[in-house]
Amino acid sequence: MAWGGPRQSAFATFLILCCTISAPSSTILPPQSPKSQPARTPPFLIPTTATSFFLGILFSLFPYDYPLLWSPTPPTPQAYERMEAHLKTLHASPLLIPRILHTVVGTGLLGFFMKLYRPTESNALFDGASLVLYMIGFIIYMANIVKGLRVVSSGEYDVEVVQGENTLGGKQPGEEAPLGRDDSLKVLAASNTILALVLVGVLVLQAGQWYAERKENQEMEAMEKERDSKSAKGEGQRHRTPASKKKA
Repeated sequence: MAWGGPRQSAFATFLILCCTISAPSSTILPPQSPKSQPARTPPFLIPTTATSFFLGILFSLFPYDYPLLWSPTPPTPQAYERMEAHLKTLHASPLLIPRILHTVVGTGLLGFFMKLYRPTESNALFDGASLVLYMIGFIIYMANIVKGLRVVSSGEYDVEVVQGENTLGGKQPGEEAPLGRDDSLKVLAASNTILALVLVGVLVLQAGQWYAERKENQEMEAMEKERDSKSAKGEGQRHRTPASKKKA
């Protein structure tokens, strides 16, 4: 009998309050209209961040690439030596640095796949073209830049590997002669420039997608406002019609 009387009623009231507070929000709040529900936004920042990160690395190489390709005067031996020393230092960096770079590149690729999952028309056009450019840039990086860094780090510019054997300065029938130090460094500088242009194209396509979606949302909002105003005018005319008949 210790729990009888007013204590039981107080405990029942407490249970009712707890059930009311823990009830789903849909039973308490009115349902939201489709306009008030937030739209699902794609992971726009993932590919653009990865692309911008890679462009920043290429921009840091531009002071070494400029004297070899874009300078109005012929490149000096000191320019080749500076670029060679910088590339050797870059290739001999700790494993953490290339791992961070490859992680960022893989994250950008994952971002494109996330945006292309159940794509809309905008995603299929802009993100599809961006993914193609991104893969072209990845191929340039693996085929030209990584291979060039290994050659520069080893210092064996005139060594050509044919069937597992090293042929110093030798040219096999139907094959091109190996490149020297100056030409190899110029090829690396040109690969950096091509890769930068490809990545800029990715950013342009992503910016175009953002602008197209923004304009589409603005047009949809304008159409909804116009439709709401027309419906409001129609309801106003319906309310005025009985009053005008009574006056007649």
